[in-house]
Amino acid sequence: MQQITVRVPASTSNLGPGFDCLGVALHIYNDVTVVCSASRQHLHPRIVSEAADRFFKRTRRRAFSFSCSIADQIPRSRGLGSSASIRLGTLLGLNRLSGDPLDRFTIFGLCTELEGHPDNAAPATFGGFTVVGSARCDDRTPRRGIPEVQRFGVSPRLYFVLFVPDLEIRTSRARKVLPSKILHAAAAENCANACALTAAFVWQDYQKLRGVFADHLHQPFRAKLIPTLPRVTAAAEKAGALGAFLSGSGSTIAAVTLRSSKKIAAAMARAAEIRGRTMITHADNRGARVLPIRN
Repeated sequence: MQQITVRVPASTSNLGPGFDCLGVALHIYNDVTVVCSASRQHLHPRIVSEAADRFFKRTRRRAFSFSCSIADQIPRSRGLGSSASIRLGTLLGLNRLSGDPLDRFTIFGLCTELEGHPDNAAPATFGGFTVVGSARCDDRTPRRGIPEVQRFGVSPRLYFVLFVPDLEIRTSRARKVLPSKILHAAAAENCANACALTAAFVWQDYQKLRGVFADHLHQPFRAKLIPTLPRVTAAAEKAGALGAFLSGSGSTIAAVTLRSSKKIAAAMARAAEIRGRTMITHADNRGARVLPIRN
């Protein structure tokens, strides 16, 4: 019996103004175990079976029977990349059991296709802070259609403080509340903030993060689904955070800080006025990895 366990980090995406292009991997993990089985085909959750179908189609390998189990620490439907971690873990596990026919960049592309957006798939795959550009369209490259990714390490000096409400929000629902058009001035401010935020992460000059998390593309509209968002972000910043933002499509609200992480977590929980829990963590700079097999 062949068995592979893949540890995949959670991720916080968008970071305010970086809609669908910025993300950071976090020290919270799902372990996805894929076991090659000689028995009849197992019944899998849809998220696993879709990843398997995409893998075997891309590799043009004969599908084999396998079982899949998930030891999850990443809260589901909370904007922390749970679905990306399961898809990526399945793809990487099947790839290893098949003799690694696909490289990591191609697997990232498959995960992005399944997710419909790359902002969680990129940090989960490569770790650290990731910036995703447009897809490659040059017919001369075998990787055309896969988004470009730039990856940068994140210092352990930076804390990520999360308030995770007892409220699930599906990404599909969160996207339906977004408008089809925004003002030109709002788009320009978003671009400026996303550029400043990226520069601060690249140079690890985290003090420059203060004031650049403001967003006009998605957060004001998703606040209808998470009314506590403005109160929690304001409380985090008042308690000393460099900034706070909606993690992905929510419902988790994230803050970043260099100090007073416990004070900020307590302030966020008080301001929320709804049930939830706080988590304090750091960035993961390794990304998804296959764990050694233990007897």
